[in-house]
Amino acid sequence: MARAFCVFVCCLIVSNIFSQKETKSFNVKYISEIIVPDGYLNEAIWKIAESADDFWEYFPLDSIQARKQSHIKMLYDDKNLYIGIKAYSSGKNYATQSLKRDFRGSGSDSFSLVFDTFNDGTNAFLFGINPYGVRREALIANGGTTRQDFNLSWDVKWRGDAKIQDDYFTAEMIIPLTSLKFEQGSTKWRFNSYRIETQSNERSTWTKIPQNQLIYNLAFMGEMVFEKPLGKSRTPLALIPYINGLSQKDYENDESINTFGFGGDSKISIGNTLNLDVTINPDFSQVEADDQVTNLTRFEVSLPEKRQFFIDNNDLFASFGDQRDASAFFSRRIGIAQDTAGNTIENKIIGGVRLSGKLTKDLRIGVLNIQTAEDLENEIPSNNNTMLALQQRVFSRSNIGMFFINKQSFKDYDFVDREDEYNRVLGMDYNLASRDNTWTGQFFAHKSIQPDDNIGNLAAGSTLRYNTRKFNLFLKGIYIDEDFRSDLGFVRRTNIVKSIISVERVVWPKKGPVQNHSFQFLPIVLWSPSRDFKTTDYDLFGRYEVQFNNQSQARIEFANSFTFLFDSFDPTGTDGAIELPGNQGYHYNSVEFSYDADQRKLFSYNLQSSIGRFFNGNRFSVEGNMTVRFQPKAFVSVLVNYDQIHLPEPYPSANIWLISPKIDITFSKSVFWSTLIQYSNQRDNLGINSRLQWRFAPLSDLFIVYNDNYAVNLFEPKFRSINLKLTYWLNI
Repeated sequence: MARAFCVFVCCLIVSNIFSQKETKSFNVKYISEIIVPDGYLNEAIWKIAESADDFWEYFPLDSIQARKQSHIKMLYDDKNLYIGIKAYSSGKNYATQSLKRDFRGSGSDSFSLVFDTFNDGTNAFLFGINPYGVRREALIANGGTTRQDFNLSWDVKWRGDAKIQDDYFTAEMIIPLTSLKFEQGSTKWRFNSYRIETQSNERSTWTKIPQNQLIYNLAFMGEMVFEKPLGKSRTPLALIPYINGLSQKDYENDESINTFGFGGDSKISIGNTLNLDVTINPDFSQVEADDQVTNLTRFEVSLPEKRQFFIDNNDLFASFGDQRDASAFFSRRIGIAQDTAGNTIENKIIGGVRLSGKLTKDLRIGVLNIQTAEDLENEIPSNNNTMLALQQRVFSRSNIGMFFINKQSFKDYDFVDREDEYNRVLGMDYNLASRDNTWTGQFFAHKSIQPDDNIGNLAAGSTLRYNTRKFNLFLKGIYIDEDFRSDLGFVRRTNIVKSIISVERVVWPKKGPVQNHSFQFLPIVLWSPSRDFKTTDYDLFGRYEVQFNNQSQARIEFANSFTFLFDSFDPTGTDGAIELPGNQGYHYNSVEFSYDADQRKLFSYNLQSSIGRFFNGNRFSVEGNMTVRFQPKAFVSVLVNYDQIHLPEPYPSANIWLISPKIDITFSKSVFWSTLIQYSNQRDNLGINSRLQWRFAPLSDLFIVYNDNYAVNLFEPKFRSINLKLTYWLNI
């Protein structure tokens, strides 16, 4: 064991040594002139700015200079960072989903700039613009190692526009320094930029990035050097009040409600490095509806956080533990509870505070305290939800984190059992990221504490990923004690030991239409510690995947599975059906095929289908998603998911449908209309969520949100509401 550990450490050291290459850099000059961000680059001051040039191709090759080059110029003063962009193209036929802010996808033209303002390779700010002048901003966390580390839900004030020319487009951006966090006296930031050019089917980056890494990975960055050190940022106070009128009708209980509410948030920058967010009587009625999913498992499904209050520095709170099996903190637990019938309902948030950011160059802190209201009719107590998190950077890009979570009833309630009066979790994580991101991983140990229950209650795990151009290796081990609880976390199941070993070989042809193809073997095995480590589940996957130069891709997968049911279970969710018997194991095999078409096309689609055994019966599934762009005003998508489950008598069989069309219409860059319709016979629900948004001032909006829900079996109304909400961002 000691010899293996020494070999592992040596590999990390050698990897770091050979990954140290000459760093690209350019200078950013200080100015006193005024620049108007109209996208034309016609101010004379741009001529003195140094240019960041010589972009590298990332796709379809990563070994040559970009065929369509880009040029970036930057200037700054005491208040703003000014950015000028000139990007050459094959013509004017740019691809865009719509004019709506915060676009995403490799099928659309875009230009993005990534700023690692603390030079730690862990967190960064992203600002992007497309040839139509549509803007976006995002937060990158955890070094940009996975796609989940990219968060477009973040909003901040800045200005920008773009202009289309014959064979290029230009753009200007003005980013207030108060919209960024950085260390006072900084003389340089780590920086990179990437661009998607759909007409020539090219993706390029300023600093060269290998294709086996994500295009926004923070391990591969250059530097922007300021002419003079950055000063102390002023401490702005932003007040974001709202007023909301709501009219709703509950048809099942024959209740109508008409209310008028108000509240708001405030954002306070403490120095250059800390954010203080305060919310009073928050309202999230304008947040986009969650995408429904078909769930054929015995376990809960996690959905992403979309509420703005919880977004900034969310990784500091939400990255503890394993995100799939044992996440210590899951912010969506706050503001949601169960009524006496076990239904999930909203639990009103009274208010809260959130402090997050950097204490020192290498030490981050996060403090969260949220108070929820009591609901005596539904036997929901008023709870205080608190979390303290610390994260210390070690080595080049790794860190050690510690946290403490406390969820506690605000007072004594007759309907709250003794073991539910409070839940406390504390733990420590080590997050590994080598300098060149070849090695990444996580090691954690958490303990929960409940009334009269302080022994055991452990969750621990480790992951290790080795990522190179030709070989990928992933190892994971998880232990979750049967009494471990995290009431503010996401724990799929307890009483398990879980292991994953993934081995993948990637082949990169030198010629032909194939960009790369890969072979992967992936066994997943679970045991139950309290049952003498009985094997409860395993899935043995064999997978072949091919990616083409035209951005389409295909995959075929074979799975051999085993599930031991300790309790009876009906995978169809049919009311009153006879469940599959418990205390019995089920073996089944399946094969799955998927194909994703070229997303650059006006019409694109992806298709996935599987067939095989399912418990003691058969299952056939097909899922398709079709998208159509009517540039640049409208984007239409339709998701269809069909599962046919046939179990032998007397167990139920079912045809499960999920159909979800969505229409996005952008009348301008400030007026958006989005409608999402979701039909699910598994949930006996037809839901309609329609949102009209007018951004009449920076980050200030008028929303009209209409929700309608019908029971699909009898087709009768269940719940209907309409919201009129006005928010205004006021800087003081």
